[in-house]
Amino acid sequence: MTRALEGIRVLDLSRTLAGPFCTMLLGDMGADIIKVEQPGTGDESRRFTPPAVAGESAYFLASNRNKRSMTVNLKAEEGRQIILELAKRSDVLIENFRTGTMEKLGLGYETLKTVNPRLVYCTISGFGRTGPDRHKAGYDLLLQGYGGLMSITGEPDRPPAKAGMSIADLSTGLFAVYGILCALMAREKTGKGQVVDVSLLDGQVALLNYIATAYFMTGKVPGRMGSAHPTIVPYQAFPTKDQDIIIAVANDGLWAKCCAALGWEDLKDDPRFKRNDDRVANRQVLIEIMNERLKQRPSEEVLRLLDEAGVPCGPIHTVDQVVHHPQVQARGTILELDHPTVPNLKVPGFAVKLSDTPADVRYHPPLLGQHTKEILKDELGYSEEQIQSLYDRGVL
Repeated sequence: MTRALEGIRVLDLSRTLAGPFCTMLLGDMGADIIKVEQPGTGDESRRFTPPAVAGESAYFLASNRNKRSMTVNLKAEEGRQIILELAKRSDVLIENFRTGTMEKLGLGYETLKTVNPRLVYCTISGFGRTGPDRHKAGYDLLLQGYGGLMSITGEPDRPPAKAGMSIADLSTGLFAVYGILCALMAREKTGKGQVVDVSLLDGQVALLNYIATAYFMTGKVPGRMGSAHPTIVPYQAFPTKDQDIIIAVANDGLWAKCCAALGWEDLKDDPRFKRNDDRVANRQVLIEIMNERLKQRPSEEVLRLLDEAGVPCGPIHTVDQVVHHPQVQARGTILELDHPTVPNLKVPGFAVKLSDTPADVRYHPPLLGQHTKEILKDELGYSEEQIQSLYDRGVL
């Protein structure tokens, strides 16, 4: 079976999450990922513990399957030469150092394109490689605040909250995949590579989407609304007798079905709630009525009635409920990987299912420098003696 990205080689100089998540997704679809790590320490996410098993952090294991790891000291001249030789043989290079670092190392795009004009050079940063803040360090939490997400996340009367997952990092990884694939497609037409400049800030601004557009239209600065939606009502979490649930009434037809299913004919015919505009204008009154009524009924009953009526609704699962859910299991979205030191390693799997060239697992998350000798011998023709000398002198 031919994999979708088979034949594409990615030289991965990134670390932590956004870059590694990007390259893992490319690797899942068949790209050959060579992960370059610092000798002795490796990707800093290897030390993001607890939790860890046999010295391997959950953070690292989650985003580094389907890669080969080699250690190279980028500050050593011989290490730089190794990267240059690998760049000649690669389709993509990805890095997420601070702005200017790759240039200081002699590995910037202007240098690498002279040895490989077809190279797609993806650079990930907190704030982008241009602009007044280009030299700032960027981390997920920082950019959730800087990019506006925290200002609209949480309850109105509570402090700003971060998203429960590293959404700035992970979404940036997705944008990087998108940019790399677009650049590879463009290369088919032009024969040339190019720079793919992706930043956490740009990604967060892009994800503001309709929220930012509404601000430009109205001049009203959005705030925190808990689980509620600014322009759709009712579309949020609600209490029931035993647990909170989600009810997502996205249009007037669904509102009529919701009222019929729950026996709320008075609300269905109430002019204050007839159309979505009315429900938004009278949000507070409607939500108070719904909260009071739903608290009298068990969640199982409410969900069953709404589901039978075709009204979008559902429970608020905990993580353990999600990963063991029959639908998640049926979709094969949790993978169990063979690993030399971590028994029964389970990780979230493939979100994209291709019918003819599906993603698969070829490599477990690598041990630090596991494939250094293999890559140097097989790809660059180094001898055992040369490799050992490089180890002895701290190059590897």
